[in-house]
Amino acid sequence: MNRLSCEQGAAALQAGEIIAYPTEGVMGLGCDPCNEAAVMRLLALKRRPIEKGLILVGADLEQLRPLMDASRIEADHWARLSAGWPGPVTFVVPASERVPAWIRGRFVSVALRASAHPVVQRLCREFGGPIVSTSANLSGEAPARACDELSPELLQHLAGCVAGAIGDLQGPTPIIDVLTGRTLR
Repeated sequence: MNRLSCEQGAAALQAGEIIAYPTEGVMGLGCDPCNEAAVMRLLALKRRPIEKGLILVGADLEQLRPLMDASRIEADHWARLSAGWPGPVTFVVPASERVPAWIRGRFVSVALRASAHPVVQRLCREFGGPIVSTSANLSGEAPARACDELSPELLQHLAGCVAGAIGDLQGPTPIIDVLTGRTLR
């Protein structure tokens, strides 16, 4: 398996590759969300239908703000975001026109996370923006919690795995609808 630094991971993302990387509770798979071909390869690899949409993770709120339809986000919604970020919480927010359909799926919203994980933050800063964040497993399998746990079927399609440990969560991040406060996962 090819172990990558954050700089090498960011370069692979910019080249249209898929990588694995540590997140708050599981290993993630990521690619450039604006590269439709890379997203389609990731969805095919995961056997995930495009209609489900994908999570995007960024280094901070400023990287994610352009992806939000700010006209639909009120003061109490911003307070909810500020209370959860940076941190291990994914929020579903109204999507701006900048979010591609292949990321939104069947929704008019987008799932975003401003991570406090140091590897995720550095990777997104090196890349220059948010990246796709989906669990590093095939559909129906348990997510990997370390580079060494990645399935051989996944590994053959990845540029590599960014070195680092996952965070303290025991699974994927909770997902909360920012408009209603309802927990979706």
